[in-house]
Amino acid sequence: MGRSSSLPTILFDYGEVISLPQPAESRAALERLAGVDPADFWAAYWAGRRAYDQGDTAAVYWDGIARSTGADWDTVRRQQLWAADVASWLHLRDRSVRLLERLAARGARLALLSNASADMAHALRRSPALAGFDSLFFSSDLALCKPDPEIYTRVLGELGAEPEHTVFIDDREENILAAKALGIDAHHYTGPEGVEAFLAERIGPL
Repeated sequence: MGRSSSLPTILFDYGEVISLPQPAESRAALERLAGVDPADFWAAYWAGRRAYDQGDTAAVYWDGIARSTGADWDTVRRQQLWAADVASWLHLRDRSVRLLERLAARGARLALLSNASADMAHALRRSPALAGFDSLFFSSDLALCKPDPEIYTRVLGELGAEPEHTVFIDDREENILAAKALGIDAHHYTGPEGVEAFLAERIGPL
């Protein structure tokens, strides 16, 4: 189906909007592989994540976690951690996927804006669930992370979209506030019912 110029561009976040949060079993697997205090592991995991999402390599990222936690991982263990980490973010919300399918069938122009490492970006570009998207934007490609205002202006420029004719869905309030400050019609995702109601108000029944 062709894209409808009467509909707004719909810009989605990926993590915890289209995807599920990291499942408990995935988190437990990472903790087992790390073999260090879980609290120390997760503190280091998140402390280095923004730089990873902004373009640091996996080697730099996992080296940083090892230094912070005192871990002595060999190359095989680092590979296992890397693979388990990427896989942990590939679990999808069924209801979100069905919503994307309905939007694509309506002719909506769909785009993705995700804070994601180059490793995640590589996987997501080949995701069947994102096949209906016109454009995929990742922080690691742009060397910028949400909520930096420049990332939104760059994406809008690439899309040729006006902020007032763009809707944006994200689960982090700081990202929503930054988008709204630029005039984007943004929705703070807290669950499927809310986003479905938000989009129905903009484009009609789904």
